[in-house]
Amino acid sequence: MTRVARLVLAALATVALAPAARAQRPIKVYISADMEGVAGAVTADQLLPTGFEYERFRQFMTSEVLAAIQGAREAGATEFVISDSHGNQENLLIEQFPTDATIIRSAPRPLGMMEGIDSSFAAAVFIGYHASTTSPAGVRAHTFSSANLAAVYLDGVAMPEAGVNAAIAGEFGVPVVAISGDNVAVAEAQHLLGPIEGAVVKRALGFHSAATMTPQAAQALIREKVRAGVQRRAELHPYIAKAPIHLGLTFKNYRPAEVLSYLPIVQRTSSHAIEFVGRDMVEVSRFVEFALSYSPELSP
Repeated sequence: MTRVARLVLAALATVALAPAARAQRPIKVYISADMEGVAGAVTADQLLPTGFEYERFRQFMTSEVLAAIQGAREAGATEFVISDSHGNQENLLIEQFPTDATIIRSAPRPLGMMEGIDSSFAAAVFIGYHASTTSPAGVRAHTFSSANLAAVYLDGVAMPEAGVNAAIAGEFGVPVVAISGDNVAVAEAQHLLGPIEGAVVKRALGFHSAATMTPQAAQALIREKVRAGVQRRAELHPYIAKAPIHLGLTFKNYRPAEVLSYLPIVQRTSSHAIEFVGRDMVEVSRFVEFALSYSPELSP
């Protein structure tokens, strides 16, 4: 066999193997799951462990995440990391998940609702999300802490949790491709992040009221939208916060701003507000976790 013939055969073999190699490459999807945006959830009756409907809504939350996994799998996803991101972050019924899923539970954790994200993921998905604390509408609208925070800003832009979490994903080059929640939460995220897929599972009527789809209908819609989002991942762009990143926190009470300003890395900008400047979203996230979690009574 001549040298030219050998080179031609080698080139043909490489071309033939390339599709198989691409097919075997894992497609990892990160899913961050909250509960306020789950179909039917409107009050503490569904959202807190003491609520009379909480156990049922743990199941509905779990089923919506499972629908997202199924939709992503239909689009080619092969690995999943799921962040339980509501309340005590111990809500999902983990025994119902497939064996190729990893679940992130409990808190505090440095990347908060995005713990476990890295550059190996092809896409991120937000399930059960809600509108921001600065939104005049939206079911259970808040950003990270309904009890403590009146506003969260990145570089002067008021943020929902979807925005901050998308910026954390963007730090690793990962685009958000789909979100589910009420109409206000979905519209807010799409305005900020671009034309990501949105599964509107209920229409906000007030802070504690909504016109909702049934759980089964919501799960079918989530499956459809997540499948489409993962399929479109190449055309959707990561949300990038450019360094240095200015984080603004406005508290509902006076003293958190006062005490945090004792730190030389924190500037107090008003009676209730502070600013922290981070080198990247990892540093910003760690500061948010510290500001909302630290107490001298922490134990063990």
